[in-house]
Amino acid sequence: MFAPLCKSLLKRNVESGGTIVRRPFIITTTILALAAVTSARADDLKVALIYGKTGPLEAYAKQTETGLQMGFEYATKGTMTLDGRKIVVITKDDQGKPDLSKAALAEAYQDDKADIAIGTTSSAAALAILPVAEENKKILIVEPAVADQITGEKWNRYIFRTGRNSSQDAISNAVAIGKQGVTVATLAQDYAFGRDGVAAFKEALAKTGATLAAEEYAPTSTTDFTAVGQRLFDALKDKPGRKIIWVIWAGAGNPLAKLQDMDPKRYGIELSTGGNILPALAAYKGLPGMEGATYYYYDIPKNPVNDWFVAEHQKRFKAPPDFFTAGGFAAAMSVVAAVTKAKSTDTEKLITAMEGLEFDTPKGKMVFRKEDHQALQSMYHFKVKVDPNVAWAVLEPVRELKIEDMDVPVKNKR
Repeated sequence: MFAPLCKSLLKRNVESGGTIVRRPFIITTTILALAAVTSARADDLKVALIYGKTGPLEAYAKQTETGLQMGFEYATKGTMTLDGRKIVVITKDDQGKPDLSKAALAEAYQDDKADIAIGTTSSAAALAILPVAEENKKILIVEPAVADQITGEKWNRYIFRTGRNSSQDAISNAVAIGKQGVTVATLAQDYAFGRDGVAAFKEALAKTGATLAAEEYAPTSTTDFTAVGQRLFDALKDKPGRKIIWVIWAGAGNPLAKLQDMDPKRYGIELSTGGNILPALAAYKGLPGMEGATYYYYDIPKNPVNDWFVAEHQKRFKAPPDFFTAGGFAAAMSVVAAVTKAKSTDTEKLITAMEGLEFDTPKGKMVFRKEDHQALQSMYHFKVKVDPNVAWAVLEPVRELKIEDMDVPVKNKR
């Protein structure tokens, strides 16, 4: 994820404390009109959505659900059928908890006879359910969890991911701001998310000709950034050329605003970070001109899929689609493309069809890389523009960062 996140929408994900849960009751609904689970027929195409509908990541989860339904509608031209089978989506709330997520996915595969599953919102929960897909020999499309380990060392051959990974986030930001004559310092949270993100950013930044002057890590609970900010300023202030502090932060704290309050401009220092959901972009209005890279912003991609998506979402919800709505839509598009190519929901036929599969999304083309099943995809270099008539900061496109512009490493042991 990126910085800063709205406190009201996202708190730090608190996972369960090792409690053993033996087959809990999982609340099951469907997002398709008149398609109750009890009425699902044996020949229906059943897709399970495991997501944190309640809990700290519910804003993300609800967007995923909306995008998934809209994606199936678009891909099936409104018929909600595929290869003569009705698509039934079974939703299961894991509350962002690994133990509940494992139980929910096992229930979906074994009791609900789901052909394919999609999920989940929390990276910790997603990592917990990877073995469940392998045990049941069923496809799991990971959306939107971002941890590199999902398609890295914890990956198995039943896992595909439409969501971007942490490396894609970091590399796209390095490509967006890095060039000869630029000096960068980084600020990240002092745990795996922050350190892994900076590691990927550093590697990509080195290839751009930019120089890394300093790395700072702060506890996730940090609210006073005065000392760390001063160290970052000291590392950059005497450097020639363009000077940038790049921030990777999830949850509370809002280091960007705190650093901005310290007046980095007096040293010619700029701030940078990645994109976010629209409510969180409200905080970016205090940072006009800031550059970074984002996974999605509704007004940037120009293609027929996104045109339909934006117009239809605006019509239905009186608001544009957001970061994770696009992800849910992409996951649905991948399912339709895979089943259409495989002409089956047999797992082995699906794996064969999905490795190297190209499919359309609101972001344009995605490709499931054969080596690790990570969806390679465009990202977007943006510049913040403030419009008083828009509640959030507008992300103006600078350039599309295409698949070939980003060297995303394969991190599994296949």
